[in-house]
Amino acid sequence: MAFLALRLDRPLFCEGEAGVGKTELAHALATVLDAPLIRLQCYEGIDSSQALYDWDFPRQLLHLRAAEATGAVDTVALEGELYDRRFLLARPLLQAIQTTPSVLLIDEIDRADDEFEAFLLEVLADFSVTVPELGTITAEVPPTVVVTSNRTRDVHDALKRRCLYHWVEHPDPRREAAIVRLRVPEAAERLVAEVTAVTQWLRQHNLQKPPGVAETIDWARAAVALGADRLDDDLVAATLGAVVKYREDAARIGRLDVQAALDHAMGGRP
Repeated sequence: MAFLALRLDRPLFCEGEAGVGKTELAHALATVLDAPLIRLQCYEGIDSSQALYDWDFPRQLLHLRAAEATGAVDTVALEGELYDRRFLLARPLLQAIQTTPSVLLIDEIDRADDEFEAFLLEVLADFSVTVPELGTITAEVPPTVVVTSNRTRDVHDALKRRCLYHWVEHPDPRREAAIVRLRVPEAAERLVAEVTAVTQWLRQHNLQKPPGVAETIDWARAAVALGADRLDDDLVAATLGAVVKYREDAARIGRLDVQAALDHAMGGRP
């Protein structure tokens, strides 16, 4: 799907549970394309000025005072100088439009409100921004866009229609183990296999926040930091905070027989 998004110049809308690697896909595309990654982190209450641009008011004020100190009194000329590009603070959307090539990551769009979503749709339609004092700024080459959602709310169909859609699943055990080996090369092979197997098992137990790939990587790193080359009950207890993030989940795992699950996942290997 990423290949099609590049060939068709369409944004890629990635939806899935937290921690499955949606954001990492944007990082991978930036690496492959040798382009800077520009990230717009969405949150409740974000508005267009925080995503597009703002004016550097402190610098404008300093410029105004300097002009007054030198006796400059041409009001019209001075006003034009105050709204020059050197005082323009480009936020992520404008940065992506001005940077060629670039990868624009619009992260967790489901956290923003409907008004911001509608505004974003307008910007993605033609990749241009109108600054009243400067005119319209249009991208020479549209950025590669990745939009992510954890599905905390439904994103409107209008935005999804503008994008290519991809649901990101948790990786299978073999692929997840390969990811952990790549990210934690110092981890012993047995440790990687066991951490991956137990993480996959935990996802089947209706935890409040099932562990994602990021947690699997963190768990392997925590085990390596303690000098471990395999999992056991003591190590699981000492490093549980790397893989679960809620007290209720930790309590639930404490009631599960992790060692039995590990033995089963590893084929009964001692």
